[in-house]
Amino acid sequence: MIASRKVSVFLLGNRYLIFDIDDGRYIYGLGFFGQPTYVKKPKDTSFASPVELSPYEALYLYEKGIIRVIKDNAELSLHEIREINKKLIEDFEDSYLVYRDLREKGFVVRSGLKFGGTFVVYEHGPGIDHAPFIVHVLPTKGFTAIDAVRAGRLANTVRKAFVLAAIDEQKRIKYYIFTWFKV
Repeated sequence: MIASRKVSVFLLGNRYLIFDIDDGRYIYGLGFFGQPTYVKKPKDTSFASPVELSPYEALYLYEKGIIRVIKDNAELSLHEIREINKKLIEDFEDSYLVYRDLREKGFVVRSGLKFGGTFVVYEHGPGIDHAPFIVHVLPTKGFTAIDAVRAGRLANTVRKAFVLAAIDEQKRIKYYIFTWFKV
């Protein structure tokens, strides 16, 4: 992903916002980054509203050199963005490793909270295809029997593959997949 320009993102409270409509369309068009405000499921970049980035998206795009993050008229550093995000999201570092890994593999990654996971993962993008995967990042304490039951129930309920992402001490990610089937 090569940036043709660096987009200004404003951190207001705990929200990363792109107010310039053309910049928001540009960022969204790079791979479904962000969510246009007041637009539930945009199918293209024809929206005319600001775009809100998730903390994961903001850090990822910052690392790629695509955005700069501004808070109180000052540009934030990578370290400052990480520290802010760690305060916003429990176990942010581990879940960000998974987010980045999935993005680097070419997937579109969105919040999975309404499905009971950390992320939903699309092969093409929201509005184009249905997310075939729900990914839940396991906390550092590891995998429990409750996690297994949860995975099986959710995979069956939402008719998606449920993926548990575990991170070892060397920060390597292992994915465990649960799928549903009818007998």
